Amino acid sequence: MTSPKKTLEKILRGGSEANLRFGDLRTLLRSLGVEERIKGSHHIFDHEDVDEILNLQPVGSKAKPYQVRDVRDIILNYGLVSHEDE
Repeated sequence: MTSPKKTLEKILRGGSEANLRFGDLRTLLRSLGVEERIKGSHHIFDHEDVDEILNLQPVGSKAKPYQVRDVRDIILNYGLVSHEDE
């Protein structure tokens, strides 16, 4: 499993959305204070400072590329990381 910091760097850098493990994405979101609940194959992520809810589903062990882009947009738009974390 990759560290949340390395996963964050990979997401913010872009270009590797199709090669990101779903478990690494979950670990990153939880490290950012995002709450997770699971309903079937749906992993629903919610953060008190974010108006949107992320509903993610894995494809095997990988995250769906468009969902990785959604996570990146939320991280950037809501400032979930400080510049020291990047």
